[in-house]
Amino acid sequence: MEEILKTLKFEAGGLIPAVVQNEETKEILMVAYMNADTIKQTAKTGRATFWSRSRQEVWVKGETSGNFMYVKEIRVDCDCDCLVLIVNPAGPACHTGNRSCFFRKIENGKLVEDIQESSKSDIVAREQAVIIDRKEHPEDGSYTNYLFDKGEDKILKKVGEEAAEVVIAGKNRDKDEICYEVSDLMYHLTVMLVDNGMTWEDIYKEMERRRN
Repeated sequence: MEEILKTLKFEAGGLIPAVVQNEETKEILMVAYMNADTIKQTAKTGRATFWSRSRQEVWVKGETSGNFMYVKEIRVDCDCDCLVLIVNPAGPACHTGNRSCFFRKIENGKLVEDIQESSKSDIVAREQAVIIDRKEHPEDGSYTNYLFDKGEDKILKKVGEEAAEVVIAGKNRDKDEICYEVSDLMYHLTVMLVDNGMTWEDIYKEMERRRN
């Protein structure tokens, strides 16, 4: 890591800009600044960590809100003066509640807001990011970690149980029950995927292959 840091071209004050991109959607989420220490901390913890220029302190994204960004890759541009963090976000990137900080566009000489329904559009990705983090950073009392600790048989048993509950809900034609049971099934399916070193992106690719 020290050799890599020596190749980076930090700005005055020892900072380098970092563009944050969603791994699955490829959307640009935010831009922040890092220094040598926060780069090393990010690489060590897997959570995006920056240097706050306004507060002049280390800033772990999501430490207060819970909207952590789990870093899958750190990329360096050709001039070594900018970074790109490829992340799985556990929530909105922007303090306004928008999925991305870039929720405004210039249109006819004016700033126009393009409000994104982040709570609807990327809930699966955010849930998945939390489950991946639980596997990599276990927490006491976590049901997700309980499943991982019990292992494959327990996880698959829960998938089967929840699938049966979905069938019953569908037979009952109860919309509230269907929503509840399908949500349970999707959660347990996500745990099963993560336990197998997979994500929903693998499923999306297979669905796209079939479509084509």
